Amino acid sequence: MTRLMLGRTLERICKAVLLLCMVHFVIMMILYFDVYSQRFDQIFSRFNNGRNSSRNGHHYYYNLSRPNATFASYLATADQLLPSVRPEGNHTPPTAKPIPPCPEIPPGLVGRLLIEFASQMTMERVQKENPNVTEGGKYTPPDCRAKQKVAIIIPFRHRENHLKYWLHYLHPILRRQKIDYAIYIITQLGEDTFNRAKLLNVGYTEALKDAEYDCFIFSDVDLIPMDDRNLYHCYDQPRHFAIAMDKFGFRLPYAGYFGGVSGLSKKQFLKINGFPNEYWGWGGEDDDIYNRITLNGMKVVRPDVRIGRYRMIKHERDKHNEPNPQRFNKIQNTKNTMKRDGISTLTYRVLQFKKYPLYTNISVEIGKPPPRPFRG
Repeated sequence: MTRLMLGRTLERICKAVLLLCMVHFVIMMILYFDVYSQRFDQIFSRFNNGRNSSRNGHHYYYNLSRPNATFASYLATADQLLPSVRPEGNHTPPTAKPIPPCPEIPPGLVGRLLIEFASQMTMERVQKENPNVTEGGKYTPPDCRAKQKVAIIIPFRHRENHLKYWLHYLHPILRRQKIDYAIYIITQLGEDTFNRAKLLNVGYTEALKDAEYDCFIFSDVDLIPMDDRNLYHCYDQPRHFAIAMDKFGFRLPYAGYFGGVSGLSKKQFLKINGFPNEYWGWGGEDDDIYNRITLNGMKVVRPDVRIGRYRMIKHERDKHNEPNPQRFNKIQNTKNTMKRDGISTLTYRVLQFKKYPLYTNISVEIGKPPPRPFRG
């Protein structure tokens, strides 16, 4: 009897254990299929996205036939590749921000400058100081859009040492002023009488062949501004920049003075028929230009005398640039001559057009002065 009861008890225990195992097995299977059903849902949804992407031109291929490939390894590969699949319509290409206009008063200006010519200057030094200036002496502000494109014209002959100092000082000044500019050196070849105004006409004409400019600054090579607030761009009226030179005691020598450094827009320049071509030798052409401006209904504007200060590099009077004895008679006849003597009647011949790292040189032949009338 005791053995029979013991056997039944063991049987019940075994059935209970077996039942528990079966319950455990069922629960594990349910959990197993639940997890993998979620896995399959993710994969199939990604396949659908992949099909949508393929319609937009993207095609993805999975190689299950490679050696040692398993479905598990495929799932791992799918996890790595499928998240990167996106419909092309969700991608918006980045748009470049528009460059803002340059400020009227650039923030990097320093004001009054110390100008000296005692230290030795070389082109190599100037070039190292101005790495952002491109071939031909050109510069464009990288962080703003200048309102004008400026050509700076310098009449030139035998002033190589002066040119080094001019480039040394002016390139940094112009960059701080946020000017979009290029520098043109107009070299008169030969040893005939110098003609400053005609060279300036040549510079205007040749600069426009090189690029489209709307402002022209005409500067002597021996004049350096002492204040970078004297902004080298064009204004509503013709601009006279060099109003207070050290050689004149930092004063304007007379009301009609327009020499040294001046600026005109393209429209203003054409309105006065450019500059006169018949002033051979020193003096008179700047007064003729002043007359042209006023006779055409414009007026000369100038900076404050404290800002328009300039230092001149001291030098002896150039040979073949003696004072023009006819200049006073010519100045009195500007009204009669300006229509037939100017940019409309300019003749010259270019012998060299060469771009250097810091400037563009244009070497020209401009003819000879007419013989002076015989005085009996």
